[in-house]
Amino acid sequence: MTFDVEQLDQSLLLGSVVVLVAIVAVRFTSVLGLPSLLLYLALGVILGESGLGIVFDDAQLAHALGFAALVVILAEGGMTTRWSDIRPVMRTGALLATLGVAVSIVIMTVLAHYVLGFGWELSVLLAAVTAPTDAAAVFSVLRRVPLPRRLTGALEAESGLNDAPTVLLVTLVSQGDALDHGVLGFVGIVTAELAGGVVVGGLIGLAGARLMRGAALPSSGLYPLAVITICVLTYAGAAALHTSGFAAVYVAALILGNSELPHRGATRSFIEGLGWLSQIGLFVMLGLLLSPARIDGTQILQAVVAGFLLTVVARPVSVWASTVWERTSWPDMAFMSWAGLRGAVPIVLATIPLSEGVDGAGTLFQIVFVLVVIDTLVTGPTLPWVAKRLGVTTAGTVRDIEIEAAPLERMAADLLEIRITKRSKMSGVEVGELRLPPGASVSLIVRDGEIKVPERRTVLRQGDDVLVVTPRKQRLATEERLKAVSQRGRLAHWLD
Repeated sequence: MTFDVEQLDQSLLLGSVVVLVAIVAVRFTSVLGLPSLLLYLALGVILGESGLGIVFDDAQLAHALGFAALVVILAEGGMTTRWSDIRPVMRTGALLATLGVAVSIVIMTVLAHYVLGFGWELSVLLAAVTAPTDAAAVFSVLRRVPLPRRLTGALEAESGLNDAPTVLLVTLVSQGDALDHGVLGFVGIVTAELAGGVVVGGLIGLAGARLMRGAALPSSGLYPLAVITICVLTYAGAAALHTSGFAAVYVAALILGNSELPHRGATRSFIEGLGWLSQIGLFVMLGLLLSPARIDGTQILQAVVAGFLLTVVARPVSVWASTVWERTSWPDMAFMSWAGLRGAVPIVLATIPLSEGVDGAGTLFQIVFVLVVIDTLVTGPTLPWVAKRLGVTTAGTVRDIEIEAAPLERMAADLLEIRITKRSKMSGVEVGELRLPPGASVSLIVRDGEIKVPERRTVLRQGDDVLVVTPRKQRLATEERLKAVSQRGRLAHWLD
């Protein structure tokens, strides 16, 4: 089949309309607290054979493109994650991604076999594809919910690392090679691949950061391209060495995102946009792959039952098994159990047995698709309410000030723009009473459309837009200080 210029024009027209609709709709899904994947999946279904008639049934191509999109999504997640946030809970995240995944797979396999009546092979596949949380869903939803770092850090680390063992298990089961080396042999292979991926990602990430710091590229636009290329190289290199490419790319991106790179702000913005584009393309493609007419009432019921068992039984037990060693509180365990957000990853993993021609793979794909949609509809919007009911967040942790940041590359500093809202106790505080970290200072105040150059005795007011310049190394401390004053007023220094 040939692809001419006329077809190119039509594809560009349709593609640009879909992407623009998807971008505009992000605003509405954000207000509702839903991951954007629901809209993108719906767009794919509307464009597919049951809607506008676009036929896409190449499972192998979907599998390959899905993995490519996940590489970019994981790179974006690593680049935008602060190491200071996840470092204290990295062990918890790693346990959730390994021990937690294993416990979840065992429980769901048994339940799928005896409750849903699936054969053992299909039961293992269902358990494996639904075990990992989705990085895109976790990053997009949790970062809008006011939560302590011990929770967001652990869940983000888990979603960045738990793809690796499940990809290997689903691939081996689909190919019929899972038990060729016995159970212990399989565990050893998974462990070796995951550890190898972390090592490869760490080495390439450190080398890439050093290379970027020493590079004198002729255009600032080349730095984001170089960084994303390093991330893709990390995935491909790790895969070539028979280690986990997904673990490698997340670790490398985490190192690059937390290094002092030239034009770091522009680089992170570029990769964040590329991550959104990958999500849009991935979810629309998966929606195209689905044929709603083939989904019957039995499959919907099986998806509901499987989702219930996963959410109420498998996930809580896996979280308990992974966090009991850390003496995690019961409310934290309960929230992490509820926040096991599924998204594109389970659907992408379901394309592996589909591409391998496993018996019942089509049914599995449709069940997983319905399960993900229902799980997202139930879990996403209720996360803030659940967090409040469990006491893992309070009204005082809601954003009392709005902080935006822009990089000042040549000075190795950041410009923070703070909006003092109605809830903020910063109103009435003098500039000198902020007691910002060394090097940080209030440079301008915009009040009622007028610009004021502040003095130490200048009093901040509700509705002010305040510009603060902070050395990059002091940015986190500066933000924490501003938030503390916003929540507790001028006495925050002594109260804390």
